[in-house]
Amino acid sequence: MNDVIALQIADSIATVTLNRPGSLNALNREMAEALNRVFGELERNASVRCLVLRGAGDHFMAGGDIRFFQQCLALPEPEREAEVASVIGMVNAAAAQLRRLPQPVIASIRGNVAGYGMSLVAACDLAIAADNARFTQAYSQIATTPDGGNTFFLPRVVGLKRAAALCLLNQPLDAGAALEQGLINNVVANDELEAETEKMARRITRGSMQAMAGVKALLNASLQHTLEQQLQLEQASFVRCALGADFREGLDAFVGKRQPRFA
Repeated sequence: MNDVIALQIADSIATVTLNRPGSLNALNREMAEALNRVFGELERNASVRCLVLRGAGDHFMAGGDIRFFQQCLALPEPEREAEVASVIGMVNAAAAQLRRLPQPVIASIRGNVAGYGMSLVAACDLAIAADNARFTQAYSQIATTPDGGNTFFLPRVVGLKRAAALCLLNQPLDAGAALEQGLINNVVANDELEAETEKMARRITRGSMQAMAGVKALLNASLQHTLEQQLQLEQASFVRCALGADFREGLDAFVGKRQPRFA
């Protein structure tokens, strides 16, 4: 596995670590390629029931690697256009692939979260942050527009006006404000982040994988569908679940007043 992304799988939980701590885990071409590769592998791995996305060291991700863009400035304009388009294409593909994963994804966050790091957080299903987390879009500082699905996810997560403030005014958020705006689910003490993340992940792994994947698919579909279309999808999904072994186990466990043991 490429060193810029570390992948560990244990007890049905995959931990993907953004692993450039010396650069605050800033995204470069190598990391974009590795993210696409890792997410593709996990999408096909039926043994993984939950994914945790984290940053190595004291920070989650400080956005894109500025040195890469500085190097692009030295290229002739056609080559610069092709290089930037290639990297942003990979960045966007990784965000889309993350959202398509059937497994629930938890962002485990501490320190700086900027630019594409915010897109990854918004694309995850759940997010837990240490109380030292700081969020900022940062794109306006380098006179560019967001990437990685930021303009798709943020309006749906925090609302249009708040997304505009984040992007246009480069408004920073501390952990408490991110919680209040709905960007994250929990705030914990910095030294409790790993333990609380594991607790959340293990709670997910005890659930039905079929049902979890169905919930993700329904939530994704709801962003484009009418109510009537969504109701039809809900009906079809419920029926599929009701035909599975997990449904029988869930009913038996409920009646027997015990914890279910899903396949």
